[in-house]
This record gives sequence, structure tokens and C-alpha cells, in this order.
Amino acid sequence: MKKIEAIIRPEVFPKVREGLAVEGIDGLSITEIAGCGRQEGRTGIFRGNTYEMEFSSKLKLEMVVDNAKVQPIIDVILRDASTGEVGDGKIFIYPVEQAIRIRTKEVGAIAVE
Repeated sequence: MKKIEAIIRPEVFPKVREGLAVEGIDGLSITEIAGCGRQEGRTGIFRGNTYEMEFSSKLKLEMVVDNAKVQPIIDVILRDASTGEVGDGKIFIYPVEQAIRIRTKEVGAIAVE
């Protein structure tokens, strides 16, 4: 099993979610985050005052899946989250040693289906 974390732009999430649903991926966690990377800060205006916005709003998607589903998920994210601009995000993949569904006590890949 693998854990996939993807940091994406909030505005591309509906398209990514639809693509994941087509691949049969229904379970994922989403966290609203803010971060900075290679994109430069933006200037904002609040009540007539300008200020620098150092961090950009992003979404972090997290899912634990069977190894066979990793590449289709990566393909969906790369296809649907890309705008071609700096700040499109990143994908991280981690090994998962074990998963246990608390309710049924199922262990392994069946626990994440």
C-alpha cells in the first residue's frame, strides 16, 4: 500500500475529484493549507492598504491505496491539476506498512477499499 499526498490549487479540485471518481477512488482526505514555493508573493489590497501575501492557498489531498491504484491516481492528478503555471503543486508517495479498519478490524489493503 502507498499513501499519496498531493498539493494542488483549490480551483482545480473539482476536475481532479471527478477524475479520481472515474478511477474508482472515493476515499480521500482534504486539508486547506497555505504555502510558498517558487511562485513569487502577490500584492493584495485591504481597506486601501497594500500588503504582500507571502503564502498561496492550496489543498492537500491524502489517500492510502493499493499499489495497483498508484499510477492511475498519479495520471489523474498530473492531467487534471496542471495549469502549466508555477505553483501547480506536488505529489508525494510514501510506503504504508499497515492499515486497519477500526469498525471491522480488517487488516491490509481491504481496510482501505
